[in-house]
Amino acid sequence: MKTPGKQKIGALYSAMLKIRMVEETLMEVFANGEIPGFIHVCIGQEAAPAAVCSHLKNSDYVASTHRGHGHALAKGMDLRLFMAELFGRRNGPCRGRSGSMHLSDKNLGILGANGIVGGGLPIANGAAFASKYKKTRQVTVCFFGEGATNEGTFHESLNIASNMKLPIIFVCENNGWAEFTPQKVHMAITDVAQRADAYKIPGIIVPNDCLEIYEAAGRAVQRARKGQGPTLLEVKSMRWHGHYVGDAQKYRPAKDIEQAMKFDCIARFEDKILKDKIISHSQIQKIRQRIQNEIESAVKFARQSPFPEASELLADLYA
Repeated sequence: MKTPGKQKIGALYSAMLKIRMVEETLMEVFANGEIPGFIHVCIGQEAAPAAVCSHLKNSDYVASTHRGHGHALAKGMDLRLFMAELFGRRNGPCRGRSGSMHLSDKNLGILGANGIVGGGLPIANGAAFASKYKKTRQVTVCFFGEGATNEGTFHESLNIASNMKLPIIFVCENNGWAEFTPQKVHMAITDVAQRADAYKIPGIIVPNDCLEIYEAAGRAVQRARKGQGPTLLEVKSMRWHGHYVGDAQKYRPAKDIEQAMKFDCIARFEDKILKDKIISHSQIQKIRQRIQNEIESAVKFARQSPFPEASELLADLYA
């Protein structure tokens, strides 16, 4: 993989920072009771969606999880529409009906977040099969957590994808916790990538480092686009907060949370690009201010957007 230039590095940094700042804002407005249901934030895991999705075209597909805000934003979802959807307003891409856990946008190939653990895997396989059948050279990225790799859908999907050489990248964001359960309790192996061997596909492990994920994902996307089949990419990430916003994490040692925050993928990336003089402190402040302005505008848009009418309940359900 070619090393990314200054412009690409700046874009990766901006994408990660945008996800972080949006998630922090969502935690605030959710606490105020403005967002219905539950939300699951990906703070601490921003490197994976930013790096992986930077290789995708608008026509490519992404299948997501209940912790899917970062995937949608990195794929290019308009922040105003994103925010309106989470607020349950009709201006959202799903008329406010998907909320956080089923966020989707068919115009950008975002197949949807999924509240079912492992639920996105067979959906992603279907999209990848359609791309191969139609010879469109589109690729599909399927994000999931390590808990999903214990589900039958994971093994069935990897088996089918391998046999058919589907153009798909399976991205496991391994944050060490399947809801409230540490990996060592529910899995006998240390690395999810080991499970790729059973299906004769590449299994690659990368740390929670944006550039390392970028390089590995780039090779996997190229491989898929050339018709060489799937890749299982395991990102060793760490979530900062609980399973859902409001989770007190009483099951989790404080030291584990401290360790997660210590290895902040954004702070470490920022230190590197400042040291390498790829970006300056003043440029970082401008990026932060631009993102903050965009977030404030999006929240305002969502608050001012109308709620859907009851008469719209069945709209768009059938083609």
